[in-house]
Amino acid sequence: MNYVIPPAAVAAVPVRGGGLFPVRRIFCVGRNYEAHAREMGHDPSREPPFFFTKPADTILTGGADMPYPSATEELHHEVELVVAIGTGGQDITEAEARTHIWGYAAGLDMTRRDLQAVAKKAARPWDMAKGFDHSAPIGDIVPAKELGKLTDGHIILTVNGETRQDGDIADMIWTVPEIIASLSRLVRLEPGDLIFTGTPEGVAEAKRGDMLEAMISGLPPLRVRIGD
Repeated sequence: MNYVIPPAAVAAVPVRGGGLFPVRRIFCVGRNYEAHAREMGHDPSREPPFFFTKPADTILTGGADMPYPSATEELHHEVELVVAIGTGGQDITEAEARTHIWGYAAGLDMTRRDLQAVAKKAARPWDMAKGFDHSAPIGDIVPAKELGKLTDGHIILTVNGETRQDGDIADMIWTVPEIIASLSRLVRLEPGDLIFTGTPEGVAEAKRGDMLEAMISGLPPLRVRIGD
């Protein structure tokens, strides 16, 4: 290829046991735990799943520090189960959804909450509240074949050793197969896509110098320090 500028490097996530998972796109499910939806002022019984995106290069891997982002004074943490897609498809059924999963990881959907609040009030997109640099820290991916269906398990976030978020992935409003089926009706999923599946209650501010640790049963922990 005769590129007129050097092409960007491929974003990739380490795999437990070796290798890298190349990232194509990042999709995120909004308000997928009932208690979190209510703490954000919404009735979860009244809405179908909805999605937003982050650029692939927002991932932060290897336990690297996350620089405190510009243009915000209210950075929030959201711990999430991340699903890595290994086989593409469109109009995927719930019954076959798990055959498209390559693996799972613990992740953080970091949010400029003050910018999101302004965008919501003005009926504007959330892009700059969600898709900023380093806004998607993620732990090592574990192949699905090593974990089984992963339908339940603790999902916890601590900040400086204190528990902030504590739930169970069994409490998702929309299950992983339902999420995959719903999203695949909107876009064709492709190998390399990541899906952040929503966060339990307890989202709160992460300040400069805080150490965040995300833990999900069966997955490597994710540790991220918020830099200056």
